[in-house]
Amino acid sequence: MPPTILAATEDVLVIDKPAGLPLDPGRQGGPSLAELLPALAVGRRFPPAPAHRLDRDTAGCLVLARHRRALRSLHQAFAEGRVRKTYWAVLVGTLAEEAGEIALPLAKISSPRAGWRIVPDAAGRPARTRFRVLGRGPGLTWVEFTPETGRTHQLRAHAAAVGHPILGDARYGGGEGPLHLLARHIVLPGGVEATAPLPAHMQAAIRACGGA
Repeated sequence: MPPTILAATEDVLVIDKPAGLPLDPGRQGGPSLAELLPALAVGRRFPPAPAHRLDRDTAGCLVLARHRRALRSLHQAFAEGRVRKTYWAVLVGTLAEEAGEIALPLAKISSPRAGWRIVPDAAGRPARTRFRVLGRGPGLTWVEFTPETGRTHQLRAHAAAVGHPILGDARYGGGEGPLHLLARHIVLPGGVEATAPLPAHMQAAIRACGGA
């Protein structure tokens, strides 16, 4: 089944990407979004194409361009920071601050045994994430993240760097999955916007933090 469409225009689709679904086929096979895109063509000659990236284990709003001109325009909008993105996450531990900004440059490191990960590095690329607390529960904090930059694994690495990794993030110290990270809301230039529903695997933790 193709993912649920959250918003649609002549140029753009915003879909609700399920957690655990990679955008591209993996080396070991298995389903991917690429295989489902033809079902979203809706009679058009070419299937839509992702205009940005979401991690395999991140659920929520993913923008697809319905033709090449729209893809070029969206790439430029993302690169220039003209797309407003909001994420929900459940963090391990009690975050003391109510709101603030994490401004830590990030760089990629890798090793033969552990693979690659993103870490704070003064020589890395600038990365900024604003946050505000939405609720707290026993050993958990529900936050809204607003990334000001779009680095790989930015939210995951920033959360870990301040001592509160995202729940279920095995790579960055949040315990075994599923990853409690949702691309909750997105606003594109021209006013197209969409909100993703809360996935089933995050509902219990959100309720524990006072959410519905």
